Amino acid sequence: MYFSIPEPTKKVSKEVVKVWRISEAISNSVILAVLIVCYYLDFYFSWKTWIGLVIVCLIGLTFLAALWGIFIEPPLKQKYWRYDVSEEFIQLKWGVMVENHQLVPMTKVQSVELTQGPLQRKYQLYSIKVGTMGTSHEIPAIPKEEAYRLRDQIAYFAKIKEVE
Repeated sequence: MYFSIPEPTKKVSKEVVKVWRISEAISNSVILAVLIVCYYLDFYFSWKTWIGLVIVCLIGLTFLAALWGIFIEPPLKQKYWRYDVSEEFIQLKWGVMVENHQLVPMTKVQSVELTQGPLQRKYQLYSIKVGTMGTSHEIPAIPKEEAYRLRDQIAYFAKIKEVE
């Protein structure tokens, strides 16, 4: 007998594009700063020529990665991220080039956790981490009210008692 599960339809918040862009800009800025310091040290100490060339190539690759990670990837990730929660499963679907589709049975759920980093806090977004015996699964960028409702719904379906 074939049982068809409908595709997940709920999207993550559009505000997550800003969070992902800022996060990517910060990480690329740190990498770029380190590479610029290395290039300065190469110039100051007159290291071998190939070291300077490698550093320049890495700076170029960092710029390309920054362009991809700041301008192209975040809207695509938000566009393709889907999730859904039913009494039987938590469905997660994401991926721009490689599509991933996970089904987490409610019977395997052991914990539900809301997390919020500083950038998410600014935009009132939460990530929901669902723990199972072997791993954890995350739904990123859910607005505050929806995140609390979803956490309670998953806990109810999985029959998790809240620890006080």
